[in-house]
Amino acid sequence: MIRSTTLKAELLLLLAAIIWGFAFVAQRVGMEHVGPFTYNGVRFLLGAVSLLPLLLLGARRAGPVAPVRGPLLFGGSLLAGLLLFAGASLQQVGLIHTTAGKAGFITGLYVVIVPLLGLLWRQRTPWSTWCGAALAVAGLYFLTMSENLSLAEGDALVLIGALFWAGHVLAIGWLSGRQVEPVLLACLQFLICAVLSLAVAGFSEAATFTLNGLWDAALPILYGGLLSVGVAYTLQVVGQRHAPPAHAAIILSLETVFAALGGWLLLNETLSQRGLFGCGLMFGGMLLSQLGLGSSAPSPTEPVLANPALAEEQQS
Repeated sequence: MIRSTTLKAELLLLLAAIIWGFAFVAQRVGMEHVGPFTYNGVRFLLGAVSLLPLLLLGARRAGPVAPVRGPLLFGGSLLAGLLLFAGASLQQVGLIHTTAGKAGFITGLYVVIVPLLGLLWRQRTPWSTWCGAALAVAGLYFLTMSENLSLAEGDALVLIGALFWAGHVLAIGWLSGRQVEPVLLACLQFLICAVLSLAVAGFSEAATFTLNGLWDAALPILYGGLLSVGVAYTLQVVGQRHAPPAHAAIILSLETVFAALGGWLLLNETLSQRGLFGCGLMFGGMLLSQLGLGSSAPSPTEPVLANPALAEEQQS
């Protein structure tokens, strides 16, 4: 019988997955009023600000602590921020040309890519990961490939972005065991991503930017910056303290399903039978790839927000 504490924790994780899944809808709606880099710049800036209360609360509880090594913190934040900027930018631009549901499932492939990239560091990859990867690739074919074997521009950009999401998870996992406070690292790399996004927006979107457009995009930006980062992050941190890792992996993987559901409910997006079959294969592959890892997967939308120790556990 499931204990009440475990059940509450798993419900919190489910709520986080719902928030992250519907964030794909917010990303598409926001770009009806502002450019992709403007949207990312403002939302990640809000995301960094939303973590400040957690930083202050953590500092008060911890009291005097050993100083964080400056070069490692600066270098780690810069690396994480660059990888996050690349992944988020490709995802956001790709969403112009694809649906929220497809973007959610394609981005979720990073869950399979992470342990495969670990082969570069001679890390053990269990058989379940290889089987999961095969299923996910087959699903990707049915979801994205047309009859003439061409890959749509938006799907291709989101797929390349998934590689950067995977690199980002590995970077966070490496940093997590080196006395870098995770919430501070998250806050700094969000800030770096915001600055880079706004800088690109200043060059490429200045001609189309308007204050009215920013105001019209306020609700999806607030959702992406505050709910998707601040609220969902807190829910995941609290939930993972009491939820079994295997259960957490399954629950958090439901984000891809909620992305498709949100696109269907709010944007009238539909998938063909071929696409639905591909989504089913991909989802099965994502779950299967986690069976031998013993840890839960970070969010495809905000991967840094997962407990970094889990990413490190994947590498052991």
